[in-house]
Amino acid sequence: MALFAYKGRDAQGALVRGMMEGADSSAVAGQLSSMGVIPIEISASSASGAQGWGGVLTRLKREKVTNLDILLFSRQMHTLLKAGVPMARALAGLQESATNEEFKAILGRVREGLESGRDLSASLQREAPVFSPFFISMVRTGEMTGKLEEIFLELFNHLEFENFIRDQIRSALRYPTFVVVAMAIALVVVSVFVIPVFAKVFTGFGKELPFMTKIIIGYSNFMVAAWPLMLGALVIAVTAFRAFVKTSDGKYRWDRLRLRIPIAGKIVLKATMARFARSFALAYRSGVPVIQALSLVAQVVDNDFIARRVEKMRQGVERGESVLRTSIESGIFTPLVLQMIAVGEESGALDDLMQEVAEMYQRDVEYELKTLGAQVEPILIMGLGVMVLILALGVFLPMWDLGRAALH
Repeated sequence: MALFAYKGRDAQGALVRGMMEGADSSAVAGQLSSMGVIPIEISASSASGAQGWGGVLTRLKREKVTNLDILLFSRQMHTLLKAGVPMARALAGLQESATNEEFKAILGRVREGLESGRDLSASLQREAPVFSPFFISMVRTGEMTGKLEEIFLELFNHLEFENFIRDQIRSALRYPTFVVVAMAIALVVVSVFVIPVFAKVFTGFGKELPFMTKIIIGYSNFMVAAWPLMLGALVIAVTAFRAFVKTSDGKYRWDRLRLRIPIAGKIVLKATMARFARSFALAYRSGVPVIQALSLVAQVVDNDFIARRVEKMRQGVERGESVLRTSIESGIFTPLVLQMIAVGEESGALDDLMQEVAEMYQRDVEYELKTLGAQVEPILIMGLGVMVLILALGVFLPMWDLGRAALH
């Protein structure tokens, strides 16, 4: 907690000043509003800044709130609310049992907001981005429909699915990544340390070297002379790429490119579509109107290219078009999925059909991830074979010529 100095006006319009402790200026503003004080100015106190390195160390030691924390919170809230425990008491109990100190503090602020008269969704919104816009909107829907405990269970299932997909992708990419990194390290070591030694021996022969050997020696000389420049260029390129991806246009272009990467692109697309279908089914089943549901889903698909297509679907529905027609125009659904959307829209069971679409995409993602190693392995073996062949030809051809000359 930091210390803030504030100025504001009370209900009578009189100017009030003081000091207040809070997580940030927004939290202090909320506390002042609950006290009937309209904040005019809130600034960090010099006493807070005097903490110096101590404050920096405290921020560095602060635990990060993980998806697992939100997952467990959703499940526990469902259980407690279903058992009839009052919300404030449920939050107090979860705060006491929380092992993550940062999340414990967040739950404390949410409970304080609840006790001061704010809705749960409004209290959670003050803790963004810990709680996503989709999470907050679903909680708000649960408050409006009186199905908050059911919403928390649906959110738990949704977050569990998200974690499953993320873990599966990470697990599937571990082996190919390890092989590629090992090949890169081996190539650098051979180029910088091994080939220069052979180059000195070969040049001492006083004979014309084979073409492949000249290429390897030239490449090695370039690596030895230019590795600082190459390292600097790599750092600049990575930094520029990260800065570009953070822009709206850059993220859109990168997300579109990711879907076109061989092998990996179709996995990313299917995982994104599974996330879209499951999120839409959850929102629609909870009573959210189609237009608002599409708007919410666009925020959670985690791909700007797909998100913009979903936004175009929302705009089409706003103009009075059907979900099926806008889905066809988006160009991101397979004919089978479009057929299921048509049946769901016609029968009034769009949420059930979208849930089936999500499960279908999930099965496809699981299959693709299980076979990813088999798909990538031939490419890795071919690349490794080509690298070994080039090195072998470049190193052993001069030795073969030398041995043949010695025999004659």
